[in-house]
Amino acid sequence: MSELNESNYKRIAIINWILTIPMIVLFAWPYHLASGLLDINVNLKFIGSLLFAAPFMLTILHGHVTMALGAVHRHHYYEWMTEEKPLTFGLLFHPVFVKTRFRLILLVISLIILPVAYLLGL
Repeated sequence: MSELNESNYKRIAIINWILTIPMIVLFAWPYHLASGLLDINVNLKFIGSLLFAAPFMLTILHGHVTMALGAVHRHHYYEWMTEEKPLTFGLLFHPVFVKTRFRLILLVISLIILPVAYLLGL
C-alpha cells in the first residue's frame, strides 16, 4: 500500500488539526507571560502570542507531514489540500505556511510588537 492515497492524506490532516490548539498553547505561553510582565494591552498580548506561536506550530506540523510522507512526496499532500480540499482539510494550511520566510516574518513581527507596545505604553 502506498502512502500517497487520500485516506492517508485525511489521516495526516486530521492529526494536524488535532495538534494545532495544544501546540499554539504550548508555544504561546512564554510570549504571553513576558507581555504580561510588561503590562501590555490584552489584545496585543493575544495577537503577539498567536504570531509568536504560529511559526513553531507550523514547523512541527510541516515536519509531521514530511515524516509521514517523506520529503520527496510531501508536495503531493499540499497539492491535495489546495486543489482538491481547499475549504475542508486545507482551510488553514495554505502552501505559503510551509515557507521558512513566511514563518520567520511572523516571528519577527511578534518580537517587534513586544518592545513597541511597551515603549508606546499600549
